[in-house]
Amino acid sequence: NKLLIAALSSAQMSSGIGMTSFSTQRTIACDGSDNVQRLSCEDGLISVQEALYGRKDREICSEDRPNGNYWLNEPGTSSGLYLCRCDGKKVCEFNTQILHTSDPCFGTFKYLDTTYNCVHGIHSITCEHSLAILKCGLVIHVQSANYGRHDQTTCSFNRPPPQLQNVRCSHPINKVAESCNGKNSCIIKASNSVFGDPCYGTFKYLEVSYTCDSLISFC
Repeated sequence: NKLLIAALSSAQMSSGIGMTSFSTQRTIACDGSDNVQRLSCEDGLISVQEALYGRKDREICSEDRPNGNYWLNEPGTSSGLYLCRCDGKKVCEFNTQILHTSDPCFGTFKYLDTTYNCVHGIHSITCEHSLAILKCGLVIHVQSANYGRHDQTTCSFNRPPPQLQNVRCSHPINKVAESCNGKNSCIIKASNSVFGDPCYGTFKYLEVSYTCDSLISFC
């Protein structure tokens, strides 16, 4: 099974107060254990608009597949909840097998069709025990927030090596969005007392991606 990536023509949109410029992209991954869907924004942050897992087209991902019921058009299912994990990142990759918890059309060979925007946003990193200050001229819309550690260099000054070794410490959190969305400024502490401790003994940091909008849509 092959990975098919189709990029729509980019369209810059900007008008009026609070409208965020963005380019629209589309990517399609055929179902399969070796296939990976990759979302990326060279400039800006990912904001998933629509994701469909199933089949609405007889031609997409049809190579080397048998005829018959495999190619009946099926309604598919929305997969936005899975792809919210990509919001606020510059690059996001995952295997389509995470969607196998449900089958929208049994016996049909499926694909994942995702449309996303690259929005101009702010990426903030705050070391543990420090205060994250989010600020907008308009209102804050948190795209993603994670408390943990993904590399050995961020927030590493004067830290002993054992506190930097665990780079698989990931703890996506909703508390930042719950506290800050809709405000024009927000202060939140990067600490275990606020977010819990996802990896004991590791020095962590709070990573937040957010946009400044007048109209907010929540994932």
